[in-house]
Amino acid sequence: MLIIKRILIILILIISIVLIAAYFMPKEYAVEREITINQPVDSIFKYVKSLKNQNEFSVWANMDPKMKLNYKGVDGTVGSVSSWESNVKEVGVGEQEITKITENRRIDFALRFKKPMEDTAVGFMSTEPVSNNQTKVKWGISGIIPYPTNIMLPMLKMDQMIGNDLQKGLENLKAKMEE
Repeated sequence: MLIIKRILIILILIISIVLIAAYFMPKEYAVEREITINQPVDSIFKYVKSLKNQNEFSVWANMDPKMKLNYKGVDGTVGSVSSWESNVKEVGVGEQEITKITENRRIDFALRFKKPMEDTAVGFMSTEPVSNNQTKVKWGISGIIPYPTNIMLPMLKMDQMIGNDLQKGLENLKAKMEE
């Protein structure tokens, strides 16, 4: 009986330490990547604000050629939605909605993931002229991992995990726009 009591006390202490540590851990993540493309800003922006076009250079969209896509609203305008369904775990089920457009500068969107886990995030793509025929494109995603699961945030390595896919997507975009 004494051994069981000690084990329970140790377990309660371990759980308490984890919960206290999670309370002080960051809950937010933000990942950004950028690339310079040899095309004028207006042609780049016109292309990236289309949700259908984003599926052409996105790493996630290219993981599953059998992915089901659906579009609502007028593509490239605030309120338009692209939804996807895939049996590939890394792709899953979700949707992206354009929430704000600053013409030739930035597009903001909401990301709603349904499977393999429910989550929300926000993202953006921005374009900035470097010269008449060069554009810096940034792509970013940020979100919140709620307490107490935020204890896993350092282990998830979000910057590396999401960042590598953003970078590859930007490289795909560059290749497409410069061909």
